Amino acid sequence: MRRHSDLHQSAAISAVLLVLLFALPLAVVVPFQTELFSDDPTAVESEREPFQPGDLDGEMVLKVLAGDAVEEMTLGEYLVGVVRAEMPASFEPEALKAQAVAARTYTLYKMQTGGNHGDTADICTDSTCCQAYISEENARNNWGENADAYEEKIETAVRETDGETILYGGVPILAVFHSCSAGQTRSSGQVWVSDLPYLQAVSSPEPADSIPNYYSRVEFTAEEFREKVLASYPEADLSGDISGWLQNAVTDTAGSVESVDVGGVSMKGSTLRSVLGLRSACFEWEAADGKLVFFVTGYGHGVGMSQYGANQMAKEGADHRTILTHYYTGVTVEPYTTAAMG
Repeated sequence: MRRHSDLHQSAAISAVLLVLLFALPLAVVVPFQTELFSDDPTAVESEREPFQPGDLDGEMVLKVLAGDAVEEMTLGEYLVGVVRAEMPASFEPEALKAQAVAARTYTLYKMQTGGNHGDTADICTDSTCCQAYISEENARNNWGENADAYEEKIETAVRETDGETILYGGVPILAVFHSCSAGQTRSSGQVWVSDLPYLQAVSSPEPADSIPNYYSRVEFTAEEFREKVLASYPEADLSGDISGWLQNAVTDTAGSVESVDVGGVSMKGSTLRSVLGLRSACFEWEAADGKLVFFVTGYGHGVGMSQYGANQMAKEGADHRTILTHYYTGVTVEPYTTAAMG
């Protein structure tokens, strides 16, 4: 009986050891399976707390159209994504604050004027329709080792300007902005149809040497130029010598082309810029070797705040309110609440 009992005890101990042999590796692996196998590159990269917007930005919840999906987020959360996408995070803190206020103002303006999406959404993440937007995960992938510092800068810019909005006559303005001008911004009437009192031409300190592709050069063969122009303006007469295709250019105070005759068709410089895909409407051209060569300065439509100009002003000691009241004529910068939205 004793020997029989010993055999049973030995078998039981062996069974326990076998269970432990297989279970222990799992016990070690399971708690760390997220780090080992997760497809999310940020799973172990940051332990920062999620962004908490200020009181005013936090009380407004937006419906944001991202692709085909509509997401709900606070105004503050949306603005952080916009500033990530619209301005280099390496810029000065006061320039980032100016961008945050401009983005907030543009958002409120779109909401008050009906936006582009009806009841579906308040705003979207398409830069050609509303404003650019990028998630924290994608931004971190772009920023690399600077990710924590850059994210903190942007969140701080949004949080420390909580609710601040650019107002003209007490209501949010169309706070458009662009990358860089040719030393002076343009009025809205020089680019679009409406000449708004707060979107007037002002001087802009542009550090040309430190702006990527501040000066650009683009050339078109006769056939390339003809194809692009005739696709939008089939009535243009692009026969004869190529040197006579563009005539009677009128430039504005910013040095941009206000209007030009192309094959006998008068069009705005901003329109020709769009047709040809130039970086701005501040351009000159020459005919050489059967081609039209364009020399372009700056980037963007040139209206409202210049981002590189804002950064230069910040480097020289200007705060974000000074930057904004410089670029937007006759405005005030002050908190704008959900109650004011009606």
